Amino acid sequence: MTTRYKITLTYDGTNFAGFQRQPHQRTVESVLTKAVNKMAKDPAEPIVIYGAGRTDAGVHAFGQVVHFDLPYAISAEGVRRGLNSLLPVDALVKTVEIVPDTFHARYDTVGKRYWYRAYSDEFVAPFKRNFTGHFKFAADINRIQQAIPDLVGKHDFSTFVASGSQAHDHVREIYSAKAWALPDEQEIQFEFCGSGFLYNQVRIMVAVLMEIGQGRRAVDCIPQLLAAKNRDLARGTAPAAGLYMKKVYYEAKDLQADLIKD
Repeated sequence: MTTRYKITLTYDGTNFAGFQRQPHQRTVESVLTKAVNKMAKDPAEPIVIYGAGRTDAGVHAFGQVVHFDLPYAISAEGVRRGLNSLLPVDALVKTVEIVPDTFHARYDTVGKRYWYRAYSDEFVAPFKRNFTGHFKFAADINRIQQAIPDLVGKHDFSTFVASGSQAHDHVREIYSAKAWALPDEQEIQFEFCGSGFLYNQVRIMVAVLMEIGQGRRAVDCIPQLLAAKNRDLARGTAPAAGLYMKKVYYEAKDLQADLIKD
């Protein structure tokens, strides 16, 4: 009889080669898998973890969700404390829940939320370099705010997906998209909530919006980009350091409550 655990994990992605396990690379999946198995006394059949989504090298998370099964029951608080005593300093388990064995961290999602921090200056400030995406030229927040609603809704996002994507269907729905400026920090921040996101989709959308803000694209260009379904027309990808997986939703009511706040 196994017990299934759902954990919410936060991590600084700077020194991880992404979430997914890769040969000879330090990844979130490999580090967490090692900690889970050590906590379980290295069972004969290794414990496998399943994440809600993959983040790329350098991308951060406030709310990555993972599930795994233990061959025996430990309290949720015992699992949280046990894992945090074994994880490195750039990863932390925030919460642990015991869930039904039908729960799946990846397949049960009803939405995801991402946050992006774009920093504009000629040079990169030391304390911004790992946690913001650097853009050399400032952008006009008013132009960005005029353009960003065109991303909301159900669209084919083929123009906004990077090569290497394994998804055959590029239709996704964005429920909310917003941008705001923090002049004292020289930042423009973005938040996107949707049904799911394609490979590099958020970073490509941010790159296009920053180009709009810099006057390099027309404010009304997004509908044409969506209709073209041509990645070559979007070109840029915002730096990974500015992206954060903020929240994964499993209950429609929780998603709707946050969308009302948006």
